[in-house]
Amino acid sequence: MSLDRVNEIIERYGADQMASLAVLQDIQREYNYLPREALELTAQRLDVPTGEIYRLATFFTAFSLQPKGKYVCQVCLGTACHVRGGSRILETLERELGVKAGDTTADGQFSLEAVRCVGACALAPILMVNEEPHAYMTSDKAARLIAQLAVGEVERAETPPTELPARAPVDLSGVPPAG
Repeated sequence: MSLDRVNEIIERYGADQMASLAVLQDIQREYNYLPREALELTAQRLDVPTGEIYRLATFFTAFSLQPKGKYVCQVCLGTACHVRGGSRILETLERELGVKAGDTTADGQFSLEAVRCVGACALAPILMVNEEPHAYMTSDKAARLIAQLAVGEVERAETPPTELPARAPVDLSGVPPAG
């Protein structure tokens, strides 16, 4: 494994210890995981104990010490997504991909993750694929999306509405005026 890109990333931050997390984030983005050799070089170049770099790499769930798939599929299981069928979507993807949440397919194409909240409750249930949101997901839509990704036909994410839906007028005739 060439560590030239790791050295470039570290140089971009001036080999500053205070940038340890940013360096790890960029390495993760570059390799889709944190290779052992990259962690060791980072520790050496930032003059930080190797154990400290590993502590950061294992503390934050955004980091992975194992290679991730080409497509990282995150099924939100936060309250809104759970109530609207997030767990059924996860079950469908586990069945379609032949892996459990937390695993990567043998061909390295897909990693499946169950996450607690992506902060998009109004779009629930939501499936994130490589940080691209796919809103209002259903089990059928999830299976179709995975099939399309598998053959390289990427489906565009459904665009969320830009306006709030119209609401029925509220009859306030029986409510006394304030004051």
